[in-house]
Amino acid sequence: HPLAQADVGMAGVAIDSVEDMKRLFDGIALDRVSVSMTMSGAVLPVLAAFLVTAEEAGVPLGQLSGTIQNDILKEYMVRNTWIFAPGPSMRICADVVAYLGQHVPRFNGMSISGYHFQEAGADPVLELALTLANGQEYVRQIRARGLDVSDFCARLSFFFGVGKDFFAEIAKLRAARLLWCEIVRALGGTTDRATTLRMHCQTSGWSLTARQPDNNIVRTTVEAMAAVFGGTQSLHTNAYDEALALPSADSARLARDTQLILQHEMGLCDVADPWAGSYMMEALTADMADKVRSVMAEIAAAGGVLEAIRSGWVHERIHRAAVATQADIDEGRRVIVGVNLFAAAAAGEAPSCREIDGRQVRAQQGARLASLRTSRDHAAMTQALRALTDAARSGDDNLLALTMAAIRCRATIGECTQALELAWPRHAMAPRYARQAYGVAVHDSPAWQAARAQVHALAACLGRPPRILIAKLGQDGHDRGAKAVAAALSDAGFAVTLGPLFQSPEDAVAMAVHGQVDAVGASSLAGAHLELLPRLIDGLRAGRLEALVFAGGVIPASHARRLRGQGVSAIFGPGAPMAAIVTEIAGALMRHAGKACLSDALLESAD
Repeated sequence: HPLAQADVGMAGVAIDSVEDMKRLFDGIALDRVSVSMTMSGAVLPVLAAFLVTAEEAGVPLGQLSGTIQNDILKEYMVRNTWIFAPGPSMRICADVVAYLGQHVPRFNGMSISGYHFQEAGADPVLELALTLANGQEYVRQIRARGLDVSDFCARLSFFFGVGKDFFAEIAKLRAARLLWCEIVRALGGTTDRATTLRMHCQTSGWSLTARQPDNNIVRTTVEAMAAVFGGTQSLHTNAYDEALALPSADSARLARDTQLILQHEMGLCDVADPWAGSYMMEALTADMADKVRSVMAEIAAAGGVLEAIRSGWVHERIHRAAVATQADIDEGRRVIVGVNLFAAAAAGEAPSCREIDGRQVRAQQGARLASLRTSRDHAAMTQALRALTDAARSGDDNLLALTMAAIRCRATIGECTQALELAWPRHAMAPRYARQAYGVAVHDSPAWQAARAQVHALAACLGRPPRILIAKLGQDGHDRGAKAVAAALSDAGFAVTLGPLFQSPEDAVAMAVHGQVDAVGASSLAGAHLELLPRLIDGLRAGRLEALVFAGGVIPASHARRLRGQGVSAIFGPGAPMAAIVTEIAGALMRHAGKACLSDALLESAD
């Protein structure tokens, strides 16, 4: 698909058909391993491809074990990789749960995620409240389908992030088990296994810094300790260089060994709930539970989870929390060692980063798809896809079973999604950001006041507020940084347009030309910047718009040098202070506007 081409192979394994899935699991005994997949939006074709892979390997579905995320509600809240509206998407979730319960009983039909809330800006209380509220809604939906609550709850798990607030994170995980037991019992769950919360945890990706990245090893280690003390059943430790690029083989090995050392050398897993009985921890856990109940009551008063999504309540709550955290970091109220305090006098040598040739991966996948399309039974595939569309329209039959039938006929992942799109249009949500949130939090900061003065001088020269488009290019749905920058620029005096997610460079150019913007800020977190940003620059030139281009996100130093040579004015990595971003952009626009602006700025500063 044209919108996805630049992202192919850059942030994960390219799976376009069951043949790709078979290559991925070649040599792996699927009846002897547990497989977990983080997939929600495209859960039907991706899970179907995995199940058909097992079938064609001769593995009975009843012998498969693992977990599929299948958590669509958090996509509407933060992760943003939905495809369809909440109504059809909740039907997909329920069909997946029903099929797995009947045919793949050892496979967990859902993993309810809180990790993404923390990455987007939620504190431990809000993360846990949203996660449990989503879980509560799923149980209600499953119960409405006539499925057994105890059976469903016995085959789901949770996924939490573990950040730097050590004691609060332990209390959060302890409170989660208490609260989930209360929720399941209230909804009719009766068995011990149904009321037991099983969890996977991952150390914080957001806490990793691009400056002095070696410090991230310590951050990840302590976060991993909190996860173990909190009682996680499984753990993912992030690599220390993930704020710079995809992790190298060495950094990934170190991340894995971190948890192995904690387990096998330090003995952290030898004692269950080691903080039990501590007055401090028991009080903190009880307080955490009370605060979570309060937030869940707010969600219920707002009409429930689905209404809180529709109204924007969830987005607003998380976004404002993220902006407040950024303000605290920029002002030094929240210490980040090596970033806003105790920074090294000179930057150390950047670690080597993994390089992926996206064009090579794309060519390889294109050849494989061409071969697949010439060898399959087109009539049988078309009939299977039509049956999938009909079932989506009618509400009859299980969508996962029908998707598996299409996948067996060698329909691609995209073709299965397109068949569903004939029944359900793609869902869209308007982008939004908070105004007068960041600026209020840093109002007295000298750096912020100087940045605002520079924007004011630029506006005086232009005769209007400077205009900037914030664009999310490619298939990256993480928008915390883009929205925070949009909020800060707006509060500083820019006229900000926040573009929709998943834009092509050409779409962004059209928006920029229509708005006659002075600058475009492009966010890149998925590795496709070397292709997408030059296309954006070329498009602006072709449209005769003399807008400067800025970039932010996870961009390795070697890539940054190339992009500057191709016309990117400045690049801001993770942790860049907002005042510095505003000052750099305003200064570049001032220089771009010419001597008149520079003279006016000098006169104003003299006054």
